[in-house]
Amino acid sequence: MRRFLTVAVAVLAVVACKKPESPQHPAGAAAPAAAPGAPGGAQVLRGKVLEKIDVSQYSYLKLATASGETWTAVQRTDKKVGDEVGVGNAFPMQGFESKELNRKFDVVYFGTLATPGGEVAAMPPAMGGGAMGGGAMGGGAMGGGAMGGGAMGGGAGGEAPNPAQMAAQHQAAATGPSDIKVQKVSKAAGGDARTVEEIWSQREKLKGKPVTVRGQVVKFTPVMGKNFVHLRDGSGNADKKTNDVTITTGDAAAVGDVVTVKGVIAVDKDFGSGYAYPVMVEDAKFSK
Repeated sequence: MRRFLTVAVAVLAVVACKKPESPQHPAGAAAPAAAPGAPGGAQVLRGKVLEKIDVSQYSYLKLATASGETWTAVQRTDKKVGDEVGVGNAFPMQGFESKELNRKFDVVYFGTLATPGGEVAAMPPAMGGGAMGGGAMGGGAMGGGAMGGGAMGGGAGGEAPNPAQMAAQHQAAATGPSDIKVQKVSKAAGGDARTVEEIWSQREKLKGKPVTVRGQVVKFTPVMGKNFVHLRDGSGNADKKTNDVTITTGDAAAVGDVVTVKGVIAVDKDFGSGYAYPVMVEDAKFSK
């Protein structure tokens, strides 16, 4: 009996000491990155203001954070160089171009200033809420061109998009439809011609190079001034998602159109909104 109790206690001790396993991310999905200087993955940036630039509606604040210097953008504020601030709801925009400053930033974290007590307000409407305007993301405060030719800016100087709305638009555009099957489409002509499956299998080798692909439009979604198009040609594997490639273009097309697409291959394209595309054809031109 004593031996049994000793064994039972030992087993319970081992179980109690074993750490629970961390939840696993789905295969192929990257965990969201925290803002630099944000403790515990919270999207709050804290640091001393090193530089400040005001535009019509926003203040750009360069912060010295615990992990380095970084640019943030908030609604205009009277904060000054030397102040300690916190920027909540910090959302990264990579390669962001300010029309008012005529300047392109490697990355800017858009957000809202935290109160002295550390509380963070929700993103205000002036930073995009309800400003998506009419048409294909045009009009309103989101028209114009912060990312070139009407992609993001306009309105109040072409400054900040609303991160939540941008993420929602990418969510709508990121995946192709599951209920559309495409018959075999003849391959485009030319030395740079590829099928959809070949674009996937050769994507690393094709990175940054021009390609031509012919296929059927199965989805068309305007996102922040660009048209995101899903193209299929009957090649590839639906289960592996290699039967569908995403195209970005300024051209229009209708679902069902068979088009020839000429563009440049991008690999692991991250738009800074929580959505990264393993491969896509960018800045494409369509012809029938």
